[in-house]
Amino acid sequence: MVAIPTYLLASSAISHLGSLVSRDPVPVPAPHPDSSSNSASSSTAFGSVLGPLISSQFADPAIIHVDGTSYAFATNNRGVGSDLVHVQVATSTDNHTWTLLEHHDALPQVGAWETGVRVWAPDVVQLDDGSFVLYYTDEVATSRSHHCIGAATSKSVLGPYTPLDQPLACPDVHKLGGAIDPDGFYDPSTHKRYVLYKTDGNSLGHGGTCSNTIAPIMPTPIMLQEVSMHDGITLIGNAVQLLDRDVTDGPLIEAPSLHRSCEGIYFLFYSSNCFTTPMYDVAYATATNINGPYTRSNHPLLITSDSNLVGPGGLDIIRGGDMVVFHSHLTVDNDPAMKKKAEKISHDTNTPLADVKLPLVRGLWTAKATFSGDTVSLA
Repeated sequence: MVAIPTYLLASSAISHLGSLVSRDPVPVPAPHPDSSSNSASSSTAFGSVLGPLISSQFADPAIIHVDGTSYAFATNNRGVGSDLVHVQVATSTDNHTWTLLEHHDALPQVGAWETGVRVWAPDVVQLDDGSFVLYYTDEVATSRSHHCIGAATSKSVLGPYTPLDQPLACPDVHKLGGAIDPDGFYDPSTHKRYVLYKTDGNSLGHGGTCSNTIAPIMPTPIMLQEVSMHDGITLIGNAVQLLDRDVTDGPLIEAPSLHRSCEGIYFLFYSSNCFTTPMYDVAYATATNINGPYTRSNHPLLITSDSNLVGPGGLDIIRGGDMVVFHSHLTVDNDPAMKKKAEKISHDTNTPLADVKLPLVRGLWTAKATFSGDTVSLA
């Protein structure tokens, strides 16, 4: 049995939301008024949180700023056939209003090693020569229940990106489970480049939530791999483990993103629990050396009910800055479009709003991160 942290037991949202299951119809919570004290506390602690800024499927976002424009990249749009977009892109010139580039695919072609069916969690970095590298997750063609990390290159931030013939990182899929959720990181203190990823041990799990809450529990460590400063794709040495799940994390930790503060503290952001549930969150750990050891914060950065969020996760931070992007489940409580859709179904089917079922959709949110010592705030 997985231990549930007390801060989640205390959240009124857990009993209110019920279970959320990816791709299947899910209960849509009816609107409910917050108490004035809870609302004031949330608005103070999470005053910089904005969203949803994209009210459609835009999961696992990553952000890069190039020549006055911010670009957000996200997981595939779940389209079918010619409607499938492997890597979605949205743009903004003010970081408040975002435009989804519909039908634009930054990765129109995939490599021979992959299927292209499940391209997840992209991240883009710019090299010193001005070119770009896209890191991403995809399904392995020879083992379709597992995923590995791919890389692709382009002269333009918008692509099209040309994929490598082989995966960038692919821990033994039969013994370790492959890998997902890459994040590129440049360390300004050493002028070295890295790629972080999660070893996807729960893909070999024995059942339960996200396939990994029935013993024996499989490890899902966050790994750090140095890559060439010049091309961002040539591996240097072996990957180093930074952190692994513990009993408070449920089945896994994943979605790493790394930042070095101006005080020289490394902040390793990650998500824990299962992304299909309201227990999904954004947590962080800190270290004074990039290789660790990393010490977990006493409390996650974002959980369900913070700023009216549900299952927040997949946080990424802009290089050298303080802006973060992340996704959250769209609900009738936090998204007017979702509420309008649910109300129409409720009216047309004579179904109570609380019983209306809609698919899981994760939209885009942003926030400003303020760092102080080994803590970070989104106030």
